[in-house]
Amino acid sequence: MFERLRAAVNAALDAATPPPDWRDLRGQLQRAAVEGRAAALQLKDALSRTDRELTIERRHLEDAERRGALAGDAGDQETVDIANTFTVRHRERIAVLEQKRSAQQAELALLERDVDEIIVKLRDVELRGGVPAEGSRIQPPVDVDESALGAQLDRHTREADADARLRELKNRMGR
Repeated sequence: MFERLRAAVNAALDAATPPPDWRDLRGQLQRAAVEGRAAALQLKDALSRTDRELTIERRHLEDAERRGALAGDAGDQETVDIANTFTVRHRERIAVLEQKRSAQQAELALLERDVDEIIVKLRDVELRGGVPAEGSRIQPPVDVDESALGAQLDRHTREADADARLRELKNRMGR
């Protein structure tokens, strides 16, 4: 029941909303691509931190196992028990970190796929988006392989805004 109501409301809103200007759409896609790339960098940093934590925990596990074995050879049962306790804790921590790492990798893969889809849409908008007004220049497609994606996207947005303001000013002056 609620699904039909939600669909009807969405249809009414879609019908009342004018189609987006291709420059607005391009700007939104550019911002989404930049934000997605930034989020991917943050996820990669988090994944690196998790890898470092995992390496440390594995080293601690090896130390606890080695100490337990040495204590066992020396006949020190109390130290063996303590080492076994720490061995269990480090194994549990390693299992949690491995799950965390796996989740981060899956999240990063999803995010990168989403960003790739946004970039494909951005290219499509750039190539088919619309016919620029008289006197404005056609923007070249965004080269998404460059490392300076954010700066290039910002430049395109500023140029599009400047072109729109110039057209508006010319219209007001009657030219």
